[in-house]
Amino acid sequence: MNFISPQNTDLLLQEATSEDLYTKLVEQINKDFNLANEGIDFPMSTSPEELKIQLHEKVYRLIQYKFAEYLNLLYIIDVPEDQIKKLDGSDIGELAKQVSFLILKREWMKVWFRNRY
Repeated sequence: MNFISPQNTDLLLQEATSEDLYTKLVEQINKDFNLANEGIDFPMSTSPEELKIQLHEKVYRLIQYKFAEYLNLLYIIDVPEDQIKKLDGSDIGELAKQVSFLILKREWMKVWFRNRY
């Protein structure tokens, strides 16, 4: 079975939920943010919609106020640099939304592969 990357945040969270891997995804996000010293502690009861909103807000604040920490987070999570470079940074709100999706996509890939292999 091959990994097929979801096309947006909602589809990704739907897929994680349908495969009963949503809690693993939340655990992975918490783990990587803590590794980057950007403590974020999503409870396992966090709904997919809340996760999406809170992750977006966290990324927005990092871009706005703690840019070096934001770059470190992307490095620790291992978000592909070429994908980040393709994004338009003219609107920070939209940039934060797109980066949040890239973070979720990379975290989902880790969880998906760990579950399969």
